[in-house]
Amino acid sequence: MLNLFEPRFPEAKLHDHFRLIRADPAYAKVMPVIQSWATGLLNRKGESQKFIKEFQSTFNSSMWELYLNRAMSDLGCSVDYSKSAPDFVVRGPGNYEFSIEAVISDQPPTAQQQKTFNNHDFKIRGALKLVGKIKDKLNLYRGGNGKKHPYSSLSHVRGRPFVIAIAPFDSDVSLFQNNELINMVLFGMAPPVLVGPDRGKQEKIGSLLTPSGSPVEMGIFTNDSFKEISAVFFSTVGTFGKAVVESQIERLVRSTRYRVMDKDKVDTGSKLWQLGTHRFQFNELTYLTTLRWEGGNQIGGADRLIQHSSVHRETHLDGLQVYFNPYAEIPFNQDFGWPPEVALNYFDVESGEHIQAHPDGALVSRQVYDPSPHSLHFLLGSNGFLSS
Repeated sequence: MLNLFEPRFPEAKLHDHFRLIRADPAYAKVMPVIQSWATGLLNRKGESQKFIKEFQSTFNSSMWELYLNRAMSDLGCSVDYSKSAPDFVVRGPGNYEFSIEAVISDQPPTAQQQKTFNNHDFKIRGALKLVGKIKDKLNLYRGGNGKKHPYSSLSHVRGRPFVIAIAPFDSDVSLFQNNELINMVLFGMAPPVLVGPDRGKQEKIGSLLTPSGSPVEMGIFTNDSFKEISAVFFSTVGTFGKAVVESQIERLVRSTRYRVMDKDKVDTGSKLWQLGTHRFQFNELTYLTTLRWEGGNQIGGADRLIQHSSVHRETHLDGLQVYFNPYAEIPFNQDFGWPPEVALNYFDVESGEHIQAHPDGALVSRQVYDPSPHSLHFLLGSNGFLSS
């Protein structure tokens, strides 16, 4: 197999992340993990050299494709690498066939991050970037703008589900957005209220305004305007950090997992399921914050964990979310055998509600940090474990 990490450019033209990985001895065990994700992908005639050059010069979009390539294998699927477009022509269990076009919302190489962070502006910009990239890929499927062979005209695409797989890399904090912005883009759901009597309530958003004042539709899966898209795959953790935790090099890991349990299954007096916010320290490198609230006959919430990478557990598919388009011309098979860690999202057309079929323990977000006292102090302080 061709080596992803053998430089094809002068040092100055290599992406900062690529240079860092090669220069830091701590990442020696991470490189073979990423290389293994490329199995089959680098066998494409005429495409392998191009892919390696993009990986070394732009990085993020290639990392996302590498993640997806390994994910297809873990889903029990095979990829037909003889087809150059869309990105993945897939055959799943039972010979179920579909195609995936991968895309990221990236930032220009020369982009400058804003010195002051505005959460509202960040969410608007992020959502607009996501919907813009989805539209771009839909146009490749539909054709137009002089494209001679739209995806819809290809025999191996026509008549089969078409999936767009998207990940956000448009700012230094884009991976902290969890699924709030993709919920807004696809289902028109505003971020939930986090405090007060309306906790959990979500307003509907029909559109957002661009900087020039033009409205852009949100909730693109709440009508048939994007009916050619059968589903969207989304993740904020299918990143370099995934390779880091899979390599099990020494790191500190902060992760958030969705939690839900029927009330009648919760042990009486269970400290881990008591309502409100509570913090626990299990040893010098394992800290847990539990957030719990009532909802009908269930208790829901989240676990925020700070722990050493030697005890952190995460599968490759952890953090993958699937959104089904109820208006799809070719619906994605509802009986597809999803592994238990994959979070599924549906939209109920009659009630207008987002139905989250998320398993208890589904990974929501994860970040990795150097195993230093400084990093530990930052993590403990930012998660409320240090008294002011």
